[in-house]
Amino acid sequence: MSENDLLFNSGILTDERQGAIRPPSGLWGAKKGGLVIVECPQRIPCNPCATSCPAGAILPFSDINDTPLIDYEKCTGCAICVAACPGLACFVIDLAFSEDKALYKLPYEMLPLPSKGDTVTCLGRGGEALARGTVEAVIEPKRDKTYVVHVSAPREFANGIRAIKAGV
Repeated sequence: MSENDLLFNSGILTDERQGAIRPPSGLWGAKKGGLVIVECPQRIPCNPCATSCPAGAILPFSDINDTPLIDYEKCTGCAICVAACPGLACFVIDLAFSEDKALYKLPYEMLPLPSKGDTVTCLGRGGEALARGTVEAVIEPKRDKTYVVHVSAPREFANGIRAIKAGV
């Protein structure tokens, strides 16, 4: 099975491709508050990430079907795009959080909601357990229905943690 077949048959992003955007390595670890990662590899009519970004870091689309482009100098790590993305394809990761842990700002649409201080299982793109993390905050959406859960977990999983499993 090819990488493209795996992506489109399973929904799991398997490699870097257009629409799967990671911050430049020099800027990523230096910016307090974190930077957005967008993993939106399909051209579909969707742009809430761009229209919700108060800093203009996710650039306006010239075509509603475009995949996002990001100006990382403008990104503040606010995670408004995380709550706005209907595809749960936006994440904010703060590598400047501490020496050994990153702060992952992840979309969450399950019940019950975790609480600050809870220990959660951090999951990879395919749902596999990668690490244990601690919930630092649960941000209630202002306009959207997706909560944003802030989880501290080992920084070495920054390219892999994309969800959490609470209540474990």
